[in-house]
Amino acid sequence: MAVADLSTIPSAPVTSRGRKVVRRMLRNPLAIAGIVVLAIATAAAVFAPWLSPHEPTLTHLDRAFAPPGTAGHVLGSDDLGRDVLSRIMFGLRASLHVGLLAVATSLVVGVPLGLMAGYFRAIDALISRFTDLVLAFPFLILAVGLAAIRGASLGNAAIAIGIAQIPGVIRIVRSETLRLKSLDFVAAAIVDGAGDAWVLGRHILPNAASVIIVQATVAIPAAILGEAVLSFLGLGIQPPAPSLGTMLSDAQQFASRAPWAAVMPGVAIMLLTLAFNIVGDSLRDALDPKASRR
Repeated sequence: MAVADLSTIPSAPVTSRGRKVVRRMLRNPLAIAGIVVLAIATAAAVFAPWLSPHEPTLTHLDRAFAPPGTAGHVLGSDDLGRDVLSRIMFGLRASLHVGLLAVATSLVVGVPLGLMAGYFRAIDALISRFTDLVLAFPFLILAVGLAAIRGASLGNAAIAIGIAQIPGVIRIVRSETLRLKSLDFVAAAIVDGAGDAWVLGRHILPNAASVIIVQATVAIPAAILGEAVLSFLGLGIQPPAPSLGTMLSDAQQFASRAPWAAVMPGVAIMLLTLAFNIVGDSLRDALDPKASRR
């Protein structure tokens, strides 16, 4: 009887809970600031071909090292006279592309493995040992190694970062599955004759969705930083295509002569990752069951 009630929950309570989460997010000034920054960055990245004032790969040697606000360059130009603002806008496209693709890869692989590890004790040890083995390598070292093996490209960098993030997803989902598996409504569903696939798909996964969403928002900035590091090392997107990491790499030797060429992409990386972390923390607090009783 209790199982039937849980499996046929109407959409109204879910919608109501979603509205409560949105209201709690909007009452948080930091969350609003983070959302605004992400909205601006996303708009700049998506509409970069139309919003950028210059072609990002077009060189003007006569405008090299132009200070911000001169020669039509709002944020200045680099050593080849390329517009820094335009390259940052296109670099944001690469960063968001890698962040989303890497997290999607880690979720597609990590969520099912985490569910199986937490629900089926027979394979829990095998998956857990695999997770421990991968976690023995630092995240960036593993990502750099995988990217070096697969070759330097934006897609390979995203896949390498996604693979490096899989163990963290597995652990989070496994832990939540173990917690949900011990609750009464899952036991009632099993007693009522529900199969394993039904229990996992209709009871455990929907109730673990909030944890997975928060994990994704936390993993995206890590993936963005990973892409910047790989591009800085020459293992990410290849020149002349712009990337925030390659901009930092190119500008380091001219830091004293044109500091804006290094500072501006660094600030862009900082603001983007900080905004994702703030939104992720705010979303975690808003989805906290304890917050619903406030």
